[in-house]
Amino acid sequence: MKQTIKYHKVIDWMKYRYLYFAFSLLFIIPGLISMALFGFKPSVDFTGGTNWEIRFLKEKPAETRIYQTLENIINVTSIISTDRNSYILKAPPLTSQQLSQAKKALESKFGPIEELREETVGPVLGKELLRKTIAAVILASTLILLYVTFRFKNSLFGISAILAMIHDSLILLGAFSLLGHFYGVEVDTLFVTAVLTILSFSVHDTIVVYDRIREAQRLYPKLSFKTLIDKAVTETWVRSLNNSLTIIFMLLALILLGGTTVKWFMVALLIGTISGTYSSTFTAAPLLYVLYLFKNKRK
Repeated sequence: MKQTIKYHKVIDWMKYRYLYFAFSLLFIIPGLISMALFGFKPSVDFTGGTNWEIRFLKEKPAETRIYQTLENIINVTSIISTDRNSYILKAPPLTSQQLSQAKKALESKFGPIEELREETVGPVLGKELLRKTIAAVILASTLILLYVTFRFKNSLFGISAILAMIHDSLILLGAFSLLGHFYGVEVDTLFVTAVLTILSFSVHDTIVVYDRIREAQRLYPKLSFKTLIDKAVTETWVRSLNNSLTIIFMLLALILLGGTTVKWFMVALLIGTISGTYSSTFTAAPLLYVLYLFKNKRK
């Protein structure tokens, strides 16, 4: 008896698989070019330096006036406004004497200031943090590959999930390379946290699609692999979109209303969430089908 698929009208998603890949490349290629030409703008977390947070008790001067006041005392690399009267000044590692001189210079021009926080990271610690970051990403990717391969008893599922995860990582990294070059956005430890979070989110959504494929294989063994993938995508894409929209709305609210110190962390999560939502349906599933065709063709 011919098997039929009940309840869902299956859409031929895999027919347009190369269109999905082309759409992804529109975002990946500019990011790759930016990373090759401009790289990233690392924060003091990686390069070593001092974060000095101060509050002006009278008036809040413009950033340019602070630069002019301190230009002959310390080399301020960036200034971030945190609230109505506060700034975070970033500079190469500063001694207590340099900070004292900078404070006196600011107070003589803008009135009394309050030191809220002072953190200094040495260059050695920054390099060690960078090595640990790279190791954490590699370890997470390897464990995810092994888990997905073991869970689905097929290496094609694991490879496709990792490729989709790399897709999301490249989009996020490329976006921050462009933001760093054109808007001075720095890459810090919060960005690393965002990258690792997005890796797990991407695979989480991908596994939902793959689990439907595996279930359909058991229920409809006579259907083609392409039809099974189309069925799984048809059943899950609305669920994935609705789930992601709840996260996107929350992140947008935090970007608009949250503090400056976590703004770019939220932007990184937002980019990764959108990319992960797209890749779980329109990258991971088509990649699985392309790898399946390639494997059968070789046989």
